[in-house]
Amino acid sequence: MKRFTAPEQWSTQYLTTGAFADLATLFNIDKLSDWPSCHWFSQYLNAQTSQGTAISFVEDEKFSDETRYYEQIIFETGQVPTRQQNWHDLFGGFIWCLFPKTKVLINHQHIEEIKLHGLKERSKHRNALTLFDECGVVLAITEQSWQQLLRDHQWQEAFVEQRQQWGKSIRPYMFGHANYEMLTQPYIGLTGKALFVVVPDDIFCKDLSEQYAYLDQRLYEMI
Repeated sequence: MKRFTAPEQWSTQYLTTGAFADLATLFNIDKLSDWPSCHWFSQYLNAQTSQGTAISFVEDEKFSDETRYYEQIIFETGQVPTRQQNWHDLFGGFIWCLFPKTKVLINHQHIEEIKLHGLKERSKHRNALTLFDECGVVLAITEQSWQQLLRDHQWQEAFVEQRQQWGKSIRPYMFGHANYEMLTQPYIGLTGKALFVVVPDDIFCKDLSEQYAYLDQRLYEMI
């Protein structure tokens, strides 16, 4: 039985949980009355390919005759093929806006792996890049103890006993756009791939956009 089917229509009722709070703060996604267009994203997007070409979102149907692989199109043209009225690509667009350096780096590393292994054989590194790109959750922590606590599955202590510490010494930031999509209709078993990033004590006091910019730089250095 298929666990998840994306909603067919646009509605902000799917965006009311805390998982979408950052998107509401930074993009007013909860105020939109219809699907955002590719052009709509241009006001928030500030990214360039590793070759210096500006990144832009382009309607997917314009690539109907394209023979190049998705990552190759982005690398060579700066154009991101984007399906309209599609939750998956919508959230992919937001991640490009929030983590431009990291997204460009991931694209570049995909191309390097393709050069080494070709299109048919996916290396372990490419698989890891894809998993993080689709399902990654950045756990920003000011205390190293959080890593072991969560890796040991100490859920009671992490989520109940330490509840007041969330937002103070630990905070999640969604990176995986597939996870955002599935959170429109969450289900038991939905999981993300955690990446811990140690951050300064005052990071959560900064403007939200500054927090994302800092994490984008850290991820760029780590990946």
